Amino acid sequence: MGRGKLRIYLGAAPGVGKTYAMLAEAHRRVERGTDCVVAYVEHYGRPRTEVLLHGLERIPRRELEYRGTAFTEMDLDAVLARHPRVALVDELAHTNVPGTRNGKRWQDVEELLAAGIDVISTVNIQHLESLGDVVESITGVRQQETVPDEVVRRADQIELVDMSPQALRRRMAHGNIYQPDKVDAALSNYFRPGNLTALRELALLWVADRVDEYLQQYRSEHRVSRIWGSRERIVVGLTGGPEGRTLIRRAARLAEKGAGGEVLAVYIARGDGLTSASPKELAVQRTLVEDLGGTFHHVLGDDIPVALLDFARGVNATQIVLGSSRRKSWQYVFGPGVGATVARESGPDLDVHIVTHEEVAKGRGLPVARGARLGRSRIVWGWVAGLAGPLALTPLLATVQLGLANDVLFYLALTVAAALLGGLFPALASAAVGSLLLNWFFTPPVNRITIADPRNFLALAIFVGVALSVASVVDLAARRTHQAARLRAESEILSFLAGNVLRGETSLEALLERVRETFGMESAALLERAGDLEPWTCAGRAGLGLPVERPEDADVDMPVGDHMALALTGRVLPAEDRRVLAAFAAQAVVVLDRRRLREEADRARAMAEGNRIRTALLAAVSHDLRTPLAGIKAAVTGLRSDDVAWSEEDRAELLEGIENGADRLDHLVGNLLDMSRLQTGTVTPLIREIDVDEVVPMALGGVPDGTVDLDIPETLPMVAVDAGLLERAMANLVENAVKYSPGGSHVVVAASALADRVEVRVVDRGPGVPDDAKDRIFEPFQRYGDAPRGTGVGLGLAVARGFTEAMGGTLNAEDTPGGGLTMVLTLRAAGSAPRPAPDTAPGPGPGTGAPGPAPRPARPATAERQAP
Repeated sequence: MGRGKLRIYLGAAPGVGKTYAMLAEAHRRVERGTDCVVAYVEHYGRPRTEVLLHGLERIPRRELEYRGTAFTEMDLDAVLARHPRVALVDELAHTNVPGTRNGKRWQDVEELLAAGIDVISTVNIQHLESLGDVVESITGVRQQETVPDEVVRRADQIELVDMSPQALRRRMAHGNIYQPDKVDAALSNYFRPGNLTALRELALLWVADRVDEYLQQYRSEHRVSRIWGSRERIVVGLTGGPEGRTLIRRAARLAEKGAGGEVLAVYIARGDGLTSASPKELAVQRTLVEDLGGTFHHVLGDDIPVALLDFARGVNATQIVLGSSRRKSWQYVFGPGVGATVARESGPDLDVHIVTHEEVAKGRGLPVARGARLGRSRIVWGWVAGLAGPLALTPLLATVQLGLANDVLFYLALTVAAALLGGLFPALASAAVGSLLLNWFFTPPVNRITIADPRNFLALAIFVGVALSVASVVDLAARRTHQAARLRAESEILSFLAGNVLRGETSLEALLERVRETFGMESAALLERAGDLEPWTCAGRAGLGLPVERPEDADVDMPVGDHMALALTGRVLPAEDRRVLAAFAAQAVVVLDRRRLREEADRARAMAEGNRIRTALLAAVSHDLRTPLAGIKAAVTGLRSDDVAWSEEDRAELLEGIENGADRLDHLVGNLLDMSRLQTGTVTPLIREIDVDEVVPMALGGVPDGTVDLDIPETLPMVAVDAGLLERAMANLVENAVKYSPGGSHVVVAASALADRVEVRVVDRGPGVPDDAKDRIFEPFQRYGDAPRGTGVGLGLAVARGFTEAMGGTLNAEDTPGGGLTMVLTLRAAGSAPRPAPDTAPGPGPGTGAPGPAPRPARPATAERQAP
């Protein structure tokens, strides 16, 4: 009897449907006639899950008593005695009650598998032993029940049961996972959207790794040697040929296999005629690589392998992807090719991938020449043919003795070969050496520099003339080819630059970096000055090395107008490169002007916003401040009047009105002052380590007794905050929540620790706020819905968020499950971030760096729930 097979349904969190999927699979197998039993399944009162248990044979559970409490566990012996074909065992990571044979349920499953019983089980990603620390850092909860990863990895099938965090929270809110009395606490803690998203990512990545293991096993079993990709930062070398799209897609697949993978496609243009790529094809390839999330780079370089390697090392790449050569076999006599050269020179830190494609060995359709004009290697071979060739040919012809006419033709052929390879000067040298050798060894009188027969003199003269003519034609063709290729390369660069303008790429630093890498320089800087006698300043810079302070200090300077210059360091550029450089310099000035115009527009918007705030402030002063002032003045006038005899009750009521009006004025003015400090950036917190339960209770002085419930554990870690700012922020949040809570309901202020942060949640059961208004409620001078004037100027939440962010925290709004609004204030736990030195803060004052809780007004600052 063989070992049973294990199938596991893996989920990111409780409630995603693992047990439901397991029971549905059991019904499918029963319908096919498979002997399937329920060894242990817990439905937790979920109606749909409980319904699926109907129609399935269930093995009675074993009852155990532990510390006076009765528990039920899977009856392992009963399942083994029944020996079904398939057994359903829920919650693989469950810890058994003491007194059972095995301490863990996965050990019970091992016994079932060893007995030849197939098992279908479930487990959540947070129960995997290797992920315990990661899960704790995300959720703040340490999982006590775990299962070794190897147990799950050995499963014959692993099926991911996935559900979006939003859908899972809806299921929770509808009561489909936990009992109603536990829903609010679960949604506010473990089932927060961020927690569920992180757990979902863990589950997806873990399953992806398992799939990769299956794939590797499959390839090994079937002896698949073809590379299916890896993950690294990858440079793709493009020639502009049709194979470029294949290379880009292959590199993108390699990058997708790793986190942070990046694809950089580079096309190296040369001025020697080798590159004659189609601009249309390059545009298509650029669009493709950008659609796949990569970047396209256009670089100038005389030597393609060197330029490619320099670029790869400059961007810290780890892999290079090149296409197999399109040259035919006979063309390899001119050199090993770019791919072989790059692979040989890449070194141990750069992996080179040579990718096959449909254009392999079909011919490049490109000139073979290299380097400037004819290239260094061809010139060397031309000199070898022009000097060594005649010397090697002479003894051979002396031995064969074909006659002077044939000897002249052989030397002429060698001279033409030298001209084709090396151009004018190797051909001239070949003609001179050849004519001397012909005269000495083959023209009578032999071994003398004389020519007796005039016909032989004519033959030698024709030989020299033909050699010179061929050499001149070859040299002229090389010059014309070089000029045409140079113009083509310049047009490609200018076309690329124009494309940047049309696409709206306006980053000066990015453009300077493009200039630097295009011309292979160390640094590029745009310098400017206000006048002829003013010092130069740097408007933007890219690259390494010491900054250039004056254009005269640079290796290359390109003036732009009277008071601007583009300065490059690294090498001296030839004069023919300056035309393209001038275009880059002009574009740099345009980009700089655009940036400054954009900054001026931003300043104008800021001024407009300031004007809007001032207008709103005047509106607030005109009503919200005048109303309490009018009430105070009327009450004071009445009290001072001698015409009315006020009773003690009336006098007390008038005094109470004066006090309330003064408190309201104090609250409004306090919020206006706080908002002005936030707008001008003068809030400097004095960070101290303090307990949350020391500050939050002090923020409740302005709300009626019995309207707020506190749930702040004493075991919370200390937080790094300014106590005064935190108290003001909490006071605004709490009073805002109390104001909008319906009568009879309480506001809940709860705190919890999550990894290196502490969350304080202010929960109300009011009308709530629509999703599209949750950000706008924190804007100044906003009221919720149709809130009447006199309820505040709309600054409470804006001040609370400003103070929170000044302390390095965050403040966001969420829906309260069941209706209402929850304000989530997140603070750094003490020791999780550096604190500013105490002497950098201003002196004591409310919310401005006081060493302890700030002196409070009679009531906390008025908060207003704001609206769109």
